[in-house]
Amino acid sequence: KPLDSFGIDFMAETVAMAGIGGLDPTVRPGGLVEPASVAESLPKVIEAGRRAGLKTEMMVTSILGAEEPHAEKVLSTAASLGVKHYRLGWYRYDLQKGIRASLAEVREKLEGLAALNEQTGIQGGYQNHSGTMVGAPAWDIWELIRDLPAERISCQFDIRHAVTEGANSWILGLHLLSRNIGSLAVKDFTWEVKGGKTKLINVPLGEGIVDFDRYFATLKELNIVAPITLHVEYPLLDKNEETLSLLQKQKIMVRKLKKDADFIRSKLAQY
Repeated sequence: KPLDSFGIDFMAETVAMAGIGGLDPTVRPGGLVEPASVAESLPKVIEAGRRAGLKTEMMVTSILGAEEPHAEKVLSTAASLGVKHYRLGWYRYDLQKGIRASLAEVREKLEGLAALNEQTGIQGGYQNHSGTMVGAPAWDIWELIRDLPAERISCQFDIRHAVTEGANSWILGLHLLSRNIGSLAVKDFTWEVKGGKTKLINVPLGEGIVDFDRYFATLKELNIVAPITLHVEYPLLDKNEETLSLLQKQKIMVRKLKKDADFIRSKLAQY
């Protein structure tokens, strides 16, 4: 995401230089690829990645229902190009209707997407997200997808958001969803406390409070095999670095991205 504004060739080159194996492009309004132009733009993204030695087997969307104007076009185009997994958008509760009624409506949406995913040959993944959106509690996602085919509708398990919502109970959500996980989102954070209020601060991997040793050990214990997407939420450039040349910026970004990628590889090798 932080590289979207630099253009696809720069993005692909930077990601490859950092030792990351593939792209997870944003195919949503305001993203790297606009849904309306997916047939023309997504092949260019994938080709730029291929030239840099990268795979593009995942993508991020804002899709929430099979009936949406560009949903079928985005998914069928992506699947035809070798994309195997996409992340959905996020559902929100309608508190006027109530929690249970909101979840019932979401379930209908997911059933429709499961059918569309079967038709197009792709897997969707719903991300657990901290806050008040559907899926902040892992139990919501489990209830929504537990009897849908995991090869069509899965969970993108986000360890940072899981720890944010359940500092100690996140591991229960991981156990609960283990057979329904289609991808793993990895990032880190810490808390800042000022004036009696907390603020979440995103940081590079290993510099925050996520217990990655327990996390990777549990992935191995549960035999969870899924692609890992590195989410970079912390700034790759500070304000002073924004004025540097493009080459200087790239060197800084490559160094930071490589540090995160190396951290993940070290944990995979350890566990």
